[in-house]
Amino acid sequence: MIQSMTGFGKASLQLPTKKITVEVKSLNSKGLDLNVRMPSLYREMELGLRTQISTKLERGKIDFAIYIENTAEQTSTKVNVPVVKYYIAQLKEVNPDADETELMKMAVRMPDTLKTEREEIDENDWEEIQVIIDEALQNILNFRKDEGESLEKEFNLRIGNIRQFMNDTLALDPERIQAIKDRLQNAISELQVNVDENRFEQELIYYLEKLDITEEKVRLGNHLDYFLETLNGSEANGRKLGFITQEMGREINTMGSKSNHAQMQKLVVQMKDELEKIKEQVLNVL
Repeated sequence: MIQSMTGFGKASLQLPTKKITVEVKSLNSKGLDLNVRMPSLYREMELGLRTQISTKLERGKIDFAIYIENTAEQTSTKVNVPVVKYYIAQLKEVNPDADETELMKMAVRMPDTLKTEREEIDENDWEEIQVIIDEALQNILNFRKDEGESLEKEFNLRIGNIRQFMNDTLALDPERIQAIKDRLQNAISELQVNVDENRFEQELIYYLEKLDITEEKVRLGNHLDYFLETLNGSEANGRKLGFITQEMGREINTMGSKSNHAQMQKLVVQMKDELEKIKEQVLNVL
């Protein structure tokens, strides 16, 4: 079953002092375009995380993010008391009569008055975070599969429509051939010249062979079958489906240039319309 490249997954975890939320979303892309946002605390884990994500999601424009919400009463950011006192002392030298409160307000705005103690990764915490990362990735995979089911139904409908339009052209072929013969015979009659019937038949056969679309219909039918076969395959196949639609387009275009019949040309236009809808959706297939 095919998968869409579009998806969204989310999972969260409550630790003793913080809440961790993992979000991952993806859109269609020719290759893997991975953007990872995470707190600096876990930055050393990014390389392994990128490998994990790319292995599971394979393709797409992917945005992955880890968010931390501090739920503890304490914080790792503290006032750098010696620095603040140093600033106040300097400000007093500038203006000895200044109010202490005003000096304090000025001092805390100076650089380096706050300091953040660097946290170290807690291995137990990371193991729990890894669980929700896996959960978020599985959620986006499930989303992609659901979207893939919708795409598959759409493709089956469009392929069926193209096949029906192709069969309708087959029904019109005898009428088209007869119309071509009649048009050529009428043209010769209007010239009022004697024509070698055998030579005329040979030229007519040659002309009709040039306009014959049997091979195109056979190849188009094969491409339609191959598209459905690939659609039901077990591997990621978005690129292959794209290549098949290109081949289908070539056969449909050739049929249109050869048809030389108004009703058949309308059917060809309808086939092109269905094919364009397929091409648009194939871009979303993994």
